[in-house]
Amino acid sequence: MSLSKFYIFTMGCQMNKADSERLEAYLISAGLTSTEGPENAEVAILVTCGVRQSAENRIKELAPRWKKVNPNLKIVLTGCLALRPDVRDYLADSVDIWLPITELAKLKNLLGLEDNAPSGSLDYLSLEAKYSSMVSAYVPIGNGCNNFCAYCVVPYARGPEVYRPHQEIINEVKNLLQRGYKEITLIAQNVNSYKSDGLDFADLLKKIDELEGDFWLRFSTSHPKDLSEKLIATVARGKHTAQYFHLAVQAGDNDILRTMNRRYTAEHFLSLIKMIRDYSPEALISTDIIVGFPGESEQQFQNTITLMKKAKFDMAYIAKYSPRPGTVAEKMTDDITLEEKQRREIIANDILKSTVVENAQRLVGRTLTVLADEVKKGKNTVSGKTRDFKTVLWTGEGEIGKFYEVEILEVKRFGLKGKIKKRLVGSRCTS
Repeated sequence: MSLSKFYIFTMGCQMNKADSERLEAYLISAGLTSTEGPENAEVAILVTCGVRQSAENRIKELAPRWKKVNPNLKIVLTGCLALRPDVRDYLADSVDIWLPITELAKLKNLLGLEDNAPSGSLDYLSLEAKYSSMVSAYVPIGNGCNNFCAYCVVPYARGPEVYRPHQEIINEVKNLLQRGYKEITLIAQNVNSYKSDGLDFADLLKKIDELEGDFWLRFSTSHPKDLSEKLIATVARGKHTAQYFHLAVQAGDNDILRTMNRRYTAEHFLSLIKMIRDYSPEALISTDIIVGFPGESEQQFQNTITLMKKAKFDMAYIAKYSPRPGTVAEKMTDDITLEEKQRREIIANDILKSTVVENAQRLVGRTLTVLADEVKKGKNTVSGKTRDFKTVLWTGEGEIGKFYEVEILEVKRFGLKGKIKKRLVGSRCTS
């Protein structure tokens, strides 16, 4: 059977989205074209996430359904679940090719599109990407993780940390800026661990910040144990850097943090929050929190709530713990009931709502620079992001990829509402 059309379905993090963009460019280079769904494709690729059970369950449901609808479909499974033996057994009748993402360069050969597999090793991140947006782009700086947090599958799924040469990254960013991109996000499982020819991540960020153009520079994600004052200062002093940190705390109790193998304390984490705000008083800080980790007592959960109140996060992604196969935590007794996890999740979200509104109130009446990223013509509304990653909604004029001055009128639950003042030529208005 000749192969002419492919479909990619992506779940999970920014890294998975960036991987999908490289997959798409790779398949287009082989002469295939993208289609909207698996029904009319000859090849379907599942870019999977194994961080939560719900994401895994979705993949286990999709692959057999696609095969039933389209029996001739070749299904390729990559991402976090590609190496899991139990998933391979479960989907043995549905998946044709199991592809660790680091072996992307072999896919043409596996699909029969070329005779010879590439010899030697090839860093898949060096392959070109077909960016899904014409305004914002994810630029991976590395892959893998060496941290082995007790609950996390990523080190097993993606392997040890490997980082791209700094000049290769800079060249990719330069190319994007020449094409008119306005928002660059550097991504890795832990950007703070980056090393290349004696340069650390703060050095790389500074080099990219020195490039000419009207653009905003973001990064994600940071591990608290590796966040340095040098990086915090680099962000504060940059002319393009976003005053935004995503810093995953996961828990506010030191014993739970130790069991999670996070290698920092709640006190150290709060000292980082203070340092960020000392350097950048306007910085927006988001986090990740797990509730109901094995053995977490009510008092230990309350310690997390206390930390949340002190940190005053602008956003938090709060998840109920679920055991992941192959991790250290899987061997622990999952002794917190689902009902109790849900109760704790509600309490944590209530704290988050109050701090989000409190932090955002200071912006009412101010004029911010906003990069438009969505236009809903039927509703005559536009939404976009500020330099520090706040979502702003307004009515009236708006063009995706353009900067606007927007006066903030009202605080919504997880965003701001404003009115447009004028369109900007560049991004130089303070935010």
